[in-house]
Amino acid sequence: MHFPTIHTNFWDAIIAVPVVLVVTQLIKWIFKVPSRWVPTVALVTGVCISIFFAHRHHLFAGLFMGWFYGYAAIGSYASLKTTIKEFRKG
Repeated sequence: MHFPTIHTNFWDAIIAVPVVLVVTQLIKWIFKVPSRWVPTVALVTGVCISIFFAHRHHLFAGLFMGWFYGYAAIGSYASLKTTIKEFRKG
């Protein structure tokens, strides 16, 4: 099995994760997704964006990087939510 060389570039660091975050929030808002399913929605969104846009010529790279896009969006959202909550409290 040949593993692809995956480089983190501008797309991965600056664009993909915020896009996954925004799309996940839109899906949550439009379809009234229960909060327990939101991380799954973020993961699926990240994988889909990665497979169909960022790494469309290699499925393994798309799955691998999509996993990171989804989980980075989940972590970013949780961190931002916690920061805002604590800022308002103090």
